[in-house]
Amino acid sequence: MPTAPPLSAPQANNSATLVIVSTLGVLLGISSINHGVCEIFQGDRPISGHVIKALGSGYSWTLWIHGSEPAFTLVPNFLVTGILATLIGLVMIVWSIRFIRRPYGPIVFLLLGVTSFLVGGGMAQVLLFTLNWAAATRIRSSLGFWRYLIAPAIARVLGRLWPWSLVAGVVFFLAASEIAVVGYGPHAPDQAEIVLRNLWGIGLAIIVSFLLSFVFGFAHDAEARR
Repeated sequence: MPTAPPLSAPQANNSATLVIVSTLGVLLGISSINHGVCEIFQGDRPISGHVIKALGSGYSWTLWIHGSEPAFTLVPNFLVTGILATLIGLVMIVWSIRFIRRPYGPIVFLLLGVTSFLVGGGMAQVLLFTLNWAAATRIRSSLGFWRYLIAPAIARVLGRLWPWSLVAGVVFFLAASEIAVVGYGPHAPDQAEIVLRNLWGIGLAIIVSFLLSFVFGFAHDAEARR
């Protein structure tokens, strides 16, 4: 009598990739909330156009006296766009922690990132949430290409580095957020050109840190699957 074929075991998650993706997803959610709260502070005012400064001018607690935090929005009201950006940011955080590992998790995260961009959640995050979505599609992957590409000895070395590059990425991200909102950093408050140069440099460091984190994480997970 023929027997039914055994059920296949569920695809294991790639642990390092999952941690990196979840961490960056939480940071992007925080960034959307950051923009949203700044927009809420500007009150129930109409928006002219689509490109705005989420941080308004005239606040005593920031060195950006003329405003900061550029954002794009389709919503013609600061209060409403701020509420939406904040809510989407909260959903991104929960999704990154609890659901991004699911088969449909990456595409929903990408849709949340696009929605955040369209309702004032920030412009600089577009590259990062796209990168995070692409990496999230590898959470349940066999990583066969990476196992073929990276020799076992090299994978073992690289695989030990992902926590350090991840910590560096988190530190750079938080530093950039602080400077962009409050303005304090290794510069004089009236040196706007130096401040912007610092932000561009830190932004590049964020991208490099997370790119390296994903490469190192893939190496770790590919070696774990050999």
